[in-house]
Amino acid sequence: MATSLKIDDTLKGRVQHLASQRRRSPHWIMLEAIQQYVEREEARESLKQEALASGATYQETGRHLTGQETRTWLNIWGTEDERAVPECHK
Repeated sequence: MATSLKIDDTLKGRVQHLASQRRRSPHWIMLEAIQQYVEREEARESLKQEALASGATYQETGRHLTGQETRTWLNIWGTEDERAVPECHK
């Protein structure tokens, strides 16, 4: 699929300058930027959907961990005392 982009002269110059520094083509720089943006936004949307689902589950069940319980658990990650996720409670 061929697509064209209209960018202002300032941005075009910046892309060309960066491409020259990286010894890449401006086309490569723009494709890389678009790919990284799309991946970042997909990850952000996935996190948002996961948070919404968690919120809905909490509203339905009331089961949770407190902030302190979570911090205590996270603080022992990678230590000899590391344990499985604590049980949620009401």
